[in-house]
Amino acid sequence: MSSARRKLLISIFRLFDLGLMILAFMTAALAVLHQSHTVAITEFFSMRVKIQNFAIFLLLGIAWHLIFSLSGLYESRRFSNRRGEVIDVIKVNSFGTFMILVGAIVFHIRLVTPVFLAVFWLTNTGATVASRLLLRFMLGAVRKRGHNLRNIVIVGTNARALEFAHRLISRPELGYRITGFVDQDWSGTEVFRKSGYAIASDFSSFPQFLRSNIVDEVVMALPSRSMHDQGSKIAALCEEQGIALRVLTNIYDLKAVRSSAAEVEDDSLISHSRCCMEGWPTFAKRVLDFVISLILIALISPGLLIVAILIKLSSTGPVLFIQSRIGRNKRRFNIYKFRTMVVGAEKQMSKIEHLNEVTGPVFKIKNDPRIIPFGRFLRRTSIDELPQLFNVLKGDMSLVGPRPLPVRDYEGFDKDWQRRRFSVKPGITCLWQVQGRTSIPFEKWMELDLEYIDKWSLRLDFEILLRTIPTVLRGTGAG
Repeated sequence: MSSARRKLLISIFRLFDLGLMILAFMTAALAVLHQSHTVAITEFFSMRVKIQNFAIFLLLGIAWHLIFSLSGLYESRRFSNRRGEVIDVIKVNSFGTFMILVGAIVFHIRLVTPVFLAVFWLTNTGATVASRLLLRFMLGAVRKRGHNLRNIVIVGTNARALEFAHRLISRPELGYRITGFVDQDWSGTEVFRKSGYAIASDFSSFPQFLRSNIVDEVVMALPSRSMHDQGSKIAALCEEQGIALRVLTNIYDLKAVRSSAAEVEDDSLISHSRCCMEGWPTFAKRVLDFVISLILIALISPGLLIVAILIKLSSTGPVLFIQSRIGRNKRRFNIYKFRTMVVGAEKQMSKIEHLNEVTGPVFKIKNDPRIIPFGRFLRRTSIDELPQLFNVLKGDMSLVGPRPLPVRDYEGFDKDWQRRRFSVKPGITCLWQVQGRTSIPFEKWMELDLEYIDKWSLRLDFEILLRTIPTVLRGTGAG
C-alpha cells in the first residue's frame, strides 16, 4: 500500500471514529431525555444549537481526536494481536469518557448524567471495537487470498531469524511473503538448510538481488557485534533503494523488557524498558493525579487548616515536616507531611537506631519516643500524609506508586534489583499500603513494589485507591 493511499485511509478512519463518537453522544443524550420524559425525540432534533453548546461540543471533538491520535490507534498494527487492540480501544474510550465527566463538571453540563456516561461508553466502545475487529477481519481475509501482500527478505540464518520466519508463516493474516534469506556460509548453515528454507542470496550478490526482485521490507537478524560492518552495508543499501528496514531489536537477549522505537532529529533509537508506564496511559495517569488531587485539596482544605492549628497549639515548631526523598530515577524532591514528631527528630535518629523493629535499611518503631501526642492520632489515621496531595499536584509524586524513601534508607540498599522501584514516580499509596504496611517485611515490601510496576494499569491504580480507604479507616499497619 502506497504512503499516500495509507494517509488517505487513516484520515477517513479518523473521521469515522469522530462520527462514531457523535453517534454515541446523540444516543446517550436521547437515552437521558427519554428517561426524564421531558423532551420528545422530534423536539430533540428540532432544537436550536446555542453557540456556547456548539463550542463545547467542538472542543470535545478536538479532545477526542487528540486522545485517539496520541494513543497510537492509527499506527500500523499489522504485527499486533487482536486482544491487544481491543484492550487499547477500551482503555482509550474509558479515558475519553472520564474526560467528558470532567468537562461536564467544569462547564456544568446537566445532560451528562451517570446514565448518559454509561450509554455513551457502551455505545462508542462497542462500535469502535466492532469496527476495528471488522477491519482486521477484512484485511486478514484479503491477505489470506493472496492480496495486499508484502514481500520480505530476512538477513541472517541463525535461530532468531528462523523463529521470526516461523511466526510470520503461522500468521498468514499479517500478509507477509518470505522471499528468501540472505547470508554467507557459516557453522550453522547446515542446520538452517534442514529447516526447509532456502538462501536466496549471499552478501556479495545481495545488491543485485534487490535490483531484480520485488522486496518491500528487509528484516535484519544478524549478530550486531560480529556482523556490524556487513549489517551497516545492508542498511545503507536499503536506504539507498527506499526499502523499509526492520531490525530484530532484542540484540542483548534481555528476558523481560518491552521495546519501542523513536527518532531524535536524524537518529533512530530502539528503547528497551521493563517498565510498562509509557505512552498515553502515563499521560492519563498524570491527568487523573492532577484532577483528583486538586479536587481533594479543595474539599478537605478546611480540615487541613484545622489540623494545622491543632499541631501549632499542641507543640512548638512548624506545622509541616519537609524532608528530602528519593523520587523517580533517584531524583530528589521535598516531601510535605504534617509534623508528628518533636523538632529535631532526625538528629536524634542515631540515639534510637538500635530500637529499629523492621528488617532492611528502613527505620520503623511502633512506639517512637519522638512522636508528639497529637502526632500519634495523625499517624494512626494517616492524616499526616494528606499534604502529599500538593506533591502530587506539583508532579513530584502520584496518587499510586511505591512509597518515596528518605535518602538514608536508599543509601542502605544492597541489592540492585530493589532499585527498580525507583524507575517510576513514587506515590501516596501502593500495594504495600493495602497489604499490611509496616507489618510487612522489607523484602516482601520491595517485591510488592516491583509487582505493581510489572502489572501496572489504570485499573490497578483505581483498585488500590479503593482498597486504601478501608485500610486507612481500620488503621491497619499504621505507625
